[in-house]
Amino acid sequence: MLHHASLGVSDIERSAAFYDATLAALSYVRVWEDIRPGQTGQAIGYGHPGGGDKLAIKHRPDGQRPPGPGFHLAFAAPSRQAVDRFHAAAIAHGGSDNDRPSLRPHYGEHYYAAFVIDPDGHALEAVFNSAE
Repeated sequence: MLHHASLGVSDIERSAAFYDATLAALSYVRVWEDIRPGQTGQAIGYGHPGGGDKLAIKHRPDGQRPPGPGFHLAFAAPSRQAVDRFHAAAIAHGGSDNDRPSLRPHYGEHYYAAFVIDPDGHALEAVFNSAE
């Protein structure tokens, strides 16, 4: 259904460090970038190696605000261990805990997820939903 999503970020370098680390834990990488230090309009796209972007972060230093309550992005993880690494990387790179990695039986028998908030207040989830 969705081709990609974009998030506005107030500090492209800080956000790049955050998303490089957290998305690497899920096997996603930078697939393109438009970085021009000191200029607006900068952006980075993330996706599967060799593919197109599924998430872009875009430098919006003025007036950047995350969506309100109820909105979050959920990233597919290749394993429970990847969910754990995502959560740890988020905390280590300026994010905050929004619920630690664990099984979520109310979402499904094998639904294992972690929730974090990025440095700009965007709510993120990593989920693995399969028997290992």
